Amino acid sequence: MSAQIRLVEITDANRDAVVAVRVHPAQDRFVASVEKSFRDAEENPDANPWFRAVYDGEEPVGFVMLSWDVTPGPGLIGPYYLWRLLVGAGHQGRGYGTAILREVVALLRAGDVPELLTSCVPGEGSPEPFYRGFGFVPTGETDEDGEVILRLDLRR
Repeated sequence: MSAQIRLVEITDANRDAVVAVRVHPAQDRFVASVEKSFRDAEENPDANPWFRAVYDGEEPVGFVMLSWDVTPGPGLIGPYYLWRLLVGAGHQGRGYGTAILREVVALLRAGDVPELLTSCVPGEGSPEPFYRGFGFVPTGETDEDGEVILRLDLRR
């Protein structure tokens, strides 16, 4: 199945429904919640957070957040960094994660962005295999929390 999604701005009208989207409990140690993402965005304005709800039809199925065009520095990976990507537990395994990445990559390529970085907690159940399957490769670096930093070349 090829998931059909759209990225939607988060407003007062849809905020509660988006916050209710949660990953499977076994994934909590790998992916922070939407609510924590909002707090992180508010506490880190220098990261220039850009976030959207992910909808399939009229139903929120996920969430994505990037640092958008930042100057890398202490605590800031960039210039474009996939900070958060989550698909709700009941919607996993349907291609939404790949569809979200494709949509984000298309937006970045339209802006002539050369690369996208992300990071993930290593270990059993980590999303690293998913990212690597999409084309991300480890940079050999880790962030301040010990997460593996991955890079996707957008010029291909």
